[in-house]
Amino acid sequence: MASNFVDYVKICCRSGAGGAGSVHFHRDKNTAKGGPDGGDGGEGGSIILRGNKQLWTLLHLKYRKHVIAEPGGNGSSSLKTGFDGKDEILDVPLGTVARDAETGELLFEITDDGEERVLLPGGRGGKGNNFFKTSTLQTPRFAQPGEPGQEVWKVLELKLLADVGLVGFPNAGKSTLLSVVSAAKPEIADYPFTTLVPNLGMVSYRDGKSFIMADIPGIIEGAHLGKGLGVRFLRHIERNSILLFMIPCDAADIKKEYAILLNELEKYNPELLDKRRLLAITKCDMLDQDLLKELKKDTPSDLPVILISSASGLGISSLKDEVWKAINHE
Repeated sequence: MASNFVDYVKICCRSGAGGAGSVHFHRDKNTAKGGPDGGDGGEGGSIILRGNKQLWTLLHLKYRKHVIAEPGGNGSSSLKTGFDGKDEILDVPLGTVARDAETGELLFEITDDGEERVLLPGGRGGKGNNFFKTSTLQTPRFAQPGEPGQEVWKVLELKLLADVGLVGFPNAGKSTLLSVVSAAKPEIADYPFTTLVPNLGMVSYRDGKSFIMADIPGIIEGAHLGKGLGVRFLRHIERNSILLFMIPCDAADIKKEYAILLNELEKYNPELLDKRRLLAITKCDMLDQDLLKELKKDTPSDLPVILISSASGLGISSLKDEVWKAINHE
């Protein structure tokens, strides 16, 4: 299935060269030998990223491999400055991170609507010969060339901005939960890695309130090393304000599975463990009351645990209450 969700693009950026300064001397019918009046060159166009809250994906940049800004115009006589090259402005979703493609160095992150950051500056315009005149050098016969533009590969990555990130192994029931509590329609089937892209859903809560839930593709042991779908998806969890762990009730060892998930997050980024966490035990419609009580004893004791079933609706409203409480916890 072709996806409209693109969270990684690599683009070749070329900023505009600055215009050259002019070497010119003032001449008119009354002036045979006037002073220098060469104007400065214009600034080369820059490549700029601008935050746009209407965008959720980098799809519009996927097939745009080259982004080229306009060069500045040359200076001319009568102290005329060359025109500034037109900037290339790329609208990106909030949560977009810019990196240098060669070094992987983090350049900046766009988090606000309308925020503009220069991805690649244009070349400065050269000074005309008028700039260089002094009391001892009254007829400079030289000017500065403009600075050349730069050509560099940059990487743009998107980190989802959501209130709740669903964390669990493939097939833990994350997509099913999202389809039940929101209007999102993720692809669901009974095999690992059904979710190949993150899905976002708006979850309605009481009194017209709502929050955003992100179903992040299942992680497996070694995800932080790039196994499975790996770090490509772990980065989305960084932006979620709370993490909802999901483990099915028929897991061999719930505590162990939780510990593995926690370990993957810690190895990827230890700061993820500072987020508030909840644990939902899924598919609980298969168990009777006695088994549910027994199950609760085998769960971790250091976080709220909710027993749910997306199929029967068991515990879904309690889960929403706990999530809302965690999001708004001071």
